[in-house]
Amino acid sequence: MFRDLPIPTALRKMIVPAIASQLIVLIYNMADTFYVGQTNDPYMVAGTSLILPVFNITLCLAGLAGIGGGSLISRLLGQSREDEARRVGAFSLYLGAFIAALFSIGIAVFMHPILRLLGAGENTYAYARQYAMCVIVFGGVPTVLSNVLSNLIRSIGLSREASAGIILGGLLNIALDPLFMFVLLPDGMEVLGAGIATCLSNCVALLYFVIVLLRMGREPVITFSPRVGMPEKASIAAVFGVGVPSAVVSLLFDLDYVIIDKLMVSYHDLALAAVGIVLKVERFPLNVGIGICQGMMPLVAYNYSAGNEKRMRDTIRLSRGLGLLIAGVSIVLYELLAVQFSGIFIADAQTVSLASQFLRIRVLATPLMFLSFFTVYLFQAFGKGRVALFLGMTRWLVFNIPMLFLLNAIFGMFGIVWAQAAADSLTVVLSFYVLWKYRPSAREQGEKRAVLEGRR
Repeated sequence: MFRDLPIPTALRKMIVPAIASQLIVLIYNMADTFYVGQTNDPYMVAGTSLILPVFNITLCLAGLAGIGGGSLISRLLGQSREDEARRVGAFSLYLGAFIAALFSIGIAVFMHPILRLLGAGENTYAYARQYAMCVIVFGGVPTVLSNVLSNLIRSIGLSREASAGIILGGLLNIALDPLFMFVLLPDGMEVLGAGIATCLSNCVALLYFVIVLLRMGREPVITFSPRVGMPEKASIAAVFGVGVPSAVVSLLFDLDYVIIDKLMVSYHDLALAAVGIVLKVERFPLNVGIGICQGMMPLVAYNYSAGNEKRMRDTIRLSRGLGLLIAGVSIVLYELLAVQFSGIFIADAQTVSLASQFLRIRVLATPLMFLSFFTVYLFQAFGKGRVALFLGMTRWLVFNIPMLFLLNAIFGMFGIVWAQAAADSLTVVLSFYVLWKYRPSAREQGEKRAVLEGRR
């Protein structure tokens, strides 16, 4: 698939399952908000929204091991180094399990100050705590491991299997939410029911991936077996070299969400509930874009490492065009149907009105956001973690987060909503300049590889 299939066919086989899993992930994340919204209690909606950035941190941790390891595995396969790829796979799995357990314990110990820092008040604290205990403290390890396994399995070309586990967990969560919220638990415990459903669904997803590994036969590239040994020091450095920047960039993305919540809290709880809905609705086109990047990255990494310049460039061009097309369609749909999309999650007229106004503004940044993280994914595929880190940190620490405070101070509540489009306009200009100046050549990479093999 990586080497010989026509690029549109290879991309379709890699991207379609990745997009499907991203959409299911988004739907099951929003399912909690949807079902909680059926209570018409904005405090329950706000409480679950407050935990979204912390829950996303678990996905950042999964990216450290999964994206860092997966990118390297694809490049190692491009160099025909399957044994080293196997060692990197095992190392990435144990790394993911360790950091997930550490994070879950930390949240449990420091729950109170963390929730206060996130903006949980008298009306939202209890709901936020219930949700966090389920999806992070008890559900953190299965969430991280299932996402690490999804990335690693996709890195060897099994995109359908990689996505199926995520889809399974998502569909199960959608089914379990109403069961726990409205049937098994009493009134007033809907948030706890949503959290239990999410935790159980991620455990089932992890079990699915374990079964996939067991059915791969003897000496699979992705394995839990410690007998394969430790990877080379250079490989460990390469995992962290891409994984740490990936996690840091994702953490900064979540920090941006935390700051949005904190700034909105200063107005009123309805504004917090409205922006919580918008931050989920806007993720539809963004998650499609992430799916495109996830499917594209192993193809780019493999062909870059194998020295196939034309195939690498064609893959990049086709993937970028598809992402921009999706972003354009989303702008049209959200501008026309903002009220209807917002009304899916809550019936409160004031919250719907405010959310629809926010959504019409935020969606304008969709193509800019796609181009920004598309460039970061490219440098991760190249194994250039420092460049990816530079772009990510500049985007959030230099452009996005300062813009939130600046526009909030000048324009108030709606300035917060406009900040994304304003900041990412600057980010895209920087991203294209860095890509033009620092993109490595697959041809040169292939020549270096040939020289090394000749020396051996």
